[in-house]
Amino acid sequence: MPYTPIKVDTLKDTLERIEKLIYTKVAPLTVTAFVTKEPVTFSERMTGQRLDIQPGEKWGELWDCAWFRFQGQIPHSAAGSKIVLLLDVNGELCLVDEEGTPTQGLTNVNSEFDLSLGLPGKRVAHIAASASGGEVIDLWADAGNNDLFGYYRSGKLKEADIAICNEETRQLYYDYEVLLDLAVNLGDQSARRAKILQALYDVHLLLKGVSEDPIAQARRILAPQLSKQGGDPTLTATAIGHAHIDLAWLWPIRETYRKGARTFATALRMMEQYPDYVFGASQPQLYEWIKQQHPKLYEQIKKRIAEGRWEVQGAMWVEPDSNIAGGEALVRQILYGKRFFRQEFGQDMKMLWVPDIFGYSASLPQLLQKSGVEYVMTQKLSWNVHNDHPHHTFFWEGLDGSRVLTHLPPEDTYNGPALPRSILKAERDYLDKNVSDHCFVVFGIGDGGGGPGEEHLERLSREQNLQGLIPVKQEPALNFFEKLANNKERYKTWKGELYLEKHQGTFTSQARNKRYNRKIEKALRELEFAASLNYAYGNEYPSEELDVIWKEVLLYQFHDILPGSSIKRVFDESLARYEILLARVNVLTQQAYQGLASGIRTPEAGRQAVIFNSLPWERSEWTRIQDQWVRATVPSMGYQMIDTLALPPVTSIELKAADDVLENELIKVTFGENGSIRSIVDKVLGREALAAGGLANVLSIYADDGDAWDFPEDYAGSVPAKMALTESVAYVDGPQAVVKQIYHYGKSVLTQKIILTAGSKRIDFDTDVDWQEDGKMLRASFPVNVYAEQVNCEIQFGHLKRQTHRNTLWDYAKDEICAHQWIDLSQPDFGVALLNDCKYGYSVNRNVMDINLLRSPSHPDPTCDRARHQFVYAILPHAGDFIQAEVFKEGYAMNSPLTSVLASPEAGAKANNLQEQYSSFEIEGGSVMIEAVKKAEDEDGVIVRLYETSGGNADIHLAVNLPNKGAALVDLMENTLESLNDEGGKYKLSFAPFEIKSVLVRLSN
Repeated sequence: MPYTPIKVDTLKDTLERIEKLIYTKVAPLTVTAFVTKEPVTFSERMTGQRLDIQPGEKWGELWDCAWFRFQGQIPHSAAGSKIVLLLDVNGELCLVDEEGTPTQGLTNVNSEFDLSLGLPGKRVAHIAASASGGEVIDLWADAGNNDLFGYYRSGKLKEADIAICNEETRQLYYDYEVLLDLAVNLGDQSARRAKILQALYDVHLLLKGVSEDPIAQARRILAPQLSKQGGDPTLTATAIGHAHIDLAWLWPIRETYRKGARTFATALRMMEQYPDYVFGASQPQLYEWIKQQHPKLYEQIKKRIAEGRWEVQGAMWVEPDSNIAGGEALVRQILYGKRFFRQEFGQDMKMLWVPDIFGYSASLPQLLQKSGVEYVMTQKLSWNVHNDHPHHTFFWEGLDGSRVLTHLPPEDTYNGPALPRSILKAERDYLDKNVSDHCFVVFGIGDGGGGPGEEHLERLSREQNLQGLIPVKQEPALNFFEKLANNKERYKTWKGELYLEKHQGTFTSQARNKRYNRKIEKALRELEFAASLNYAYGNEYPSEELDVIWKEVLLYQFHDILPGSSIKRVFDESLARYEILLARVNVLTQQAYQGLASGIRTPEAGRQAVIFNSLPWERSEWTRIQDQWVRATVPSMGYQMIDTLALPPVTSIELKAADDVLENELIKVTFGENGSIRSIVDKVLGREALAAGGLANVLSIYADDGDAWDFPEDYAGSVPAKMALTESVAYVDGPQAVVKQIYHYGKSVLTQKIILTAGSKRIDFDTDVDWQEDGKMLRASFPVNVYAEQVNCEIQFGHLKRQTHRNTLWDYAKDEICAHQWIDLSQPDFGVALLNDCKYGYSVNRNVMDINLLRSPSHPDPTCDRARHQFVYAILPHAGDFIQAEVFKEGYAMNSPLTSVLASPEAGAKANNLQEQYSSFEIEGGSVMIEAVKKAEDEDGVIVRLYETSGGNADIHLAVNLPNKGAALVDLMENTLESLNDEGGKYKLSFAPFEIKSVLVRLSN
């Protein structure tokens, strides 16, 4: 007689029946809610609108908040039983103690979470292991009317009951679940699978019968299969609980404060119940919010960190976007992040934890290495569309040759359910298991927070050494990396950026946010330079205020804010704050420059102005002082005083402006009837910069039905619409020849001033656009007369070369690329650069350079970029290649204009007695840039951050004209590496390609 066929679906039905037997409801709770639109403190918990509600009744709208009070009494009939509360308000809930400190987070079962990773709901609050009966329940909880991902789930109370937890049944559920999942994921011919299925089927039959104690008997049937161990392993898995928390995304930033409290409180409760549990959480910003709002909870966290069961992860202030954030901003992410963890917990972070960012700049390995960070954990490359990344464990080599050991958990998620299928996938898919003995599993509910629940930990308790699985051990991620490093000589190396073949729309979405980010990064650079000079001459440095501003800017660089992939409210709030922050930074800069101007010896006659140059080379440029044009020559990182009353008028400049032509002594630009450019002639070289027959600056509009993250990769295959020229006016304004063009399309109007300045080859497109299109993308292209297989793209602290052809899928996948202030196509004798003041998305196909100006997706922000925008991009023909032409200087000059102040009436009265012309720092030799000058964190000195820009070796002398008593090389954390020899006020520095060096100048004033 054949064996009875065992159907997996039948066994799954049995698992569901067991689950329904775990909790027995014994009494309802009385529920009162006090509803408010925004969160209020525990002391104000009864100030909202009072509602007495029953399950099924509505308590609020999306983003409403409420303090819930749950009251009841444990029935005497439940004496001796394990008692829990079952709570589901169809929102996120945080139980608190009598002082209002979070004690446990609960989450509605109904959620957008990927159910293949498990159920996200947390509805059980433990009350008593063995009740006496008659105990009074009186609990308060803070609620948000949204699910983990910000979605509205009816706003109705779902469940509020006192229940008996049938512990033996609960244990049977996890016994059965783990074995069933293991069997389903083992090979069909596996003897282990057959034995497990038979045991599960035996339990199924038992539970259908009338046995007096079926639960205990069922556990005895399963026990032999759970007790089978794996033997000697060839691979082991490290598992750590985690709750990746997006600091904003489908919810406002204020809701993240509460997500953090709920998640961290839950982690503490789980640690009390499961002694093997190890939990990790990243982002100092999140810890600082907890410290500010829930100091008692924060102290509990500190104890678990000191114990070693709570791992602080990551080396950055937040998990930032690394494509768009500037180089110095990434340094500050690490500086502030590592300093916080060291000062608060006494720990030096060795690991970058960025599981969810949208691509990885080739500058990062050097920044990490020079900050004492040795390891990187991420998993986002598993989202690649066309090409699988070839490794899970590898050395990532950056732009300059620096390397960091990197691991991508082979489960390809940071939301692992910790089921057997998780462990089996990690083993099966681990691309480097031939040379590595260890892999990594990250489990818990992330993105919207919540972290691991009892289900994850119950599963792991059965999987530590279970036959059919590789052994699993819960331990800190740092332990895992240290073990991984034991085999480091066997791992392969990946050179260059880690490009994510997805989310290229984030280079452009929410353009106003990106513009503010660029402007404030540059403004902070200017302020720190000005304040450092002021500080060197005995004045105060605004350290505390700068720290506060920097940390808020770093927050807005989080990987769902700066990339443009959050809801409307996030950007409404960040834009308002950016405006305030930028205005304040500019005020502080003016005050610092005014302070310096007050210390300059000035002639008595005239009206004196001081023009400041924060860049490390002499600049001769036109600038406006009030309404007066000035041609100023200003020394490197210094100033020049001029008498504005003695300036000659702007005359005899060779400029021509007409509707069809702009011309100066260097460049002639010719326009077509539709407003596009049909010729750019370099008069000095006698060379046409545009490709034959090509039209440049055609304002093309493509259909774009994507979301904030992605647009159709075949968008360019369609015929784009063109903005229509409706008006053109030409004029000369001092040293500038201008054609002002007005374009219309649909509901949008674009005004563009095309500007050619005397003495410059750069053609600026100063653009003001009222963009009101839905599902459209605006681009401008420049077909240039250059043949090059690679385009040169500025990134943080250097540049990358990317292919201009589409030979392979790897090339095709990088059609849209991210760059900062410029890209450039060059031959050895000639090239053309495309520059900008706030754009990041480009495409270069053969000889056509294309810049993504605006796009207007409708998810998750239905109003994305339907607004007024201002930006500048520019085209620059040049002799020689981009290194010879020093294109990097043009990019910096465009983004860091000369700054001027009028000398105050008391100028010269202060003790500094500075000269009328001054340079604080000068670089002699080499293509080296000074990226930042700032006050040292812990010494009386300033940090000068430099990097090599060309990709070659460089020997330079750094001339320091501040009052100083010596200098030293330091790392990015400002730890001293070596002293520098003073050679008459100059310090010799040798750079490898793209190397970053930081010099501490110790002040003597």
